[in-house]
Amino acid sequence: MLKAIGKTPIQPHHRASCHCGAVVLEIHLPAGLPQPHRCDCSFCKRKGAIVAAVPATDLKVIRGQAVLRKYQFGRQVAEHFFCGICGIYTHHRRSTNPNEFGFNIGCMEGVNPYDLGSVPVADGGKWEEPMGQSR
Repeated sequence: MLKAIGKTPIQPHHRASCHCGAVVLEIHLPAGLPQPHRCDCSFCKRKGAIVAAVPATDLKVIRGQAVLRKYQFGRQVAEHFFCGICGIYTHHRRSTNPNEFGFNIGCMEGVNPYDLGSVPVADGGKWEEPMGQSR
């Protein structure tokens, strides 16, 4: 668990937001930030965000639920959420564990994800392409 990223300490209840501020999350991180990583599935490799995951009960949308937009593909298990105003990816329900949410570390208050340096890449597996497209 990371206790800080750069000079920013990870708070037990850390806030995260999209670029325009319409969507605000509160993420419960009592022991620090779980392992940051990237995913190389067909969707995440295009998104490029560095993420971490928490139990679904530890991520709350505290503002902007109405402006969130959801994208799903393949097996329709994962739910990827974006601000409908500025387009920033904020979080997602994980396909590998639907009882967890992954979240965009770049959205965390005070955090610069480039302060993490190199992060591991998780194997996203072979997923169906959107709208039946093949690889």
